[in-house]
Amino acid sequence: MTKSTLSILSTILPTIDFEGKAEVIAEIEKELNRGAAQAQAKAAEYDAAWDIVKGAFALTEKPITVAEILDEVGDALPQGFTRGKLTYALTHYWADRVVKVEGKVNAYTLA
Repeated sequence: MTKSTLSILSTILPTIDFEGKAEVIAEIEKELNRGAAQAQAKAAEYDAAWDIVKGAFALTEKPITVAEILDEVGDALPQGFTRGKLTYALTHYWADRVVKVEGKVNAYTLA
């Protein structure tokens, strides 16, 4: 079932009386909230990384590449925060905070 279907069921089922109602509603709520803890942990990791990465932008006024960011602040980033995660964050999570400068190697500046 899709999350929207489960959401509708969690809204409707409390208004209906049937045997095992509490267990069914609990299972639906569990499924709706599945992965929420992981999502919160990931968001916290990217938020912590942003505080560090924006420091790299403060060191220069010219656009900088992912490699340059890693050279400047790579050791301070959360453990496991790879080049791929940094690139993804710049283009997805932080897209409203940075401006992408297209080129043979893309560079970024603060928005």
